[in-house]
Amino acid sequence: MPLVPSNYRPPFPFRNGHFSTIYSGVFRKIRGLVQHRERINLYDGDFLDLDWSESSLPSNKVVILVHGLEGDAQRHYITGSAKKLTQNRFDTCAINLRGCSGEPNKLYRSYHSGATEDLISVIDHILSTKKYQEIYLLGFSLGGNLILKYLGEGNEIPHQVKAAVGVSVPCSLKSACDELLNSKNVLYSARFKKHLLAKLRQKQQRFPNNILSTEIASIGTLKDFDDIYTSRAHGFKDALDYYEKCSCDQFLGKVGLPSLILNAKNDSFLGDDCYPYEQAETNSNVYLEVPDFGGHVGFWGKQNTSYAEERALQFFNDPLIGK
Repeated sequence: MPLVPSNYRPPFPFRNGHFSTIYSGVFRKIRGLVQHRERINLYDGDFLDLDWSESSLPSNKVVILVHGLEGDAQRHYITGSAKKLTQNRFDTCAINLRGCSGEPNKLYRSYHSGATEDLISVIDHILSTKKYQEIYLLGFSLGGNLILKYLGEGNEIPHQVKAAVGVSVPCSLKSACDELLNSKNVLYSARFKKHLLAKLRQKQQRFPNNILSTEIASIGTLKDFDDIYTSRAHGFKDALDYYEKCSCDQFLGKVGLPSLILNAKNDSFLGDDCYPYEQAETNSNVYLEVPDFGGHVGFWGKQNTSYAEERALQFFNDPLIGK
């Protein structure tokens, strides 16, 4: 308790994890959502771009949306969630993590799975507007790990923050990395590496003293990327140190707000340690739902609304949350 039984049963083709992942990532389109961008300055001289969408009716509730690795606030899972939520009297604030808004960030560092200081900056900014009485958090993949780490690592959580949902969360970063290095995920990992290396080459041009071209050329896997860039740029010894310190699984026992983790059994990105059954059984605030199907941030649903979007709305609307 609380292990949540799942009744998610998509049509036949979407029961294949790869089909669900690829369809949602490549072919799904969201239309009719209006976003307007706000740039906020960060404590270290960098910036974040936030893409806001508003309910047609006045709202004092906002959901902060956090995307996954090499995502942005225009990904289908962000815009689909924003559309569903704004249709149900929630405003949304979609974060473009550092370097993900279409413009390089100012510093050599960028974003990573444990950079909760940036989420804190966004929450503080929203609270400074004095517009919202309730704040909810919705993160996907890397973004899900980020919000759950934030809730459990000992931060002072404002009383306005009521609940969280994480979708396809790599609760153990090492376990997830091991899966991505598996041959079954070669196409996904190659795509991630291509985008990450393109950004790193841009940084090398701007910060030539921070990394050598030969070091970039030596990157063959995503773990190599984390060894050579992610860890060094963000104060970790190496990739394994980064994974160990930033995985949210170690913090779930101290999560003090209702938090739902929705991880599909057939998510090829997630290893066994990414399913925190023990933490859900021992912490009454951590709800774990593990449907048989869904892939990675897939969860096809009727009328172009994913099951994950429906579940997030349902969870945030639960009258017991935050009471």
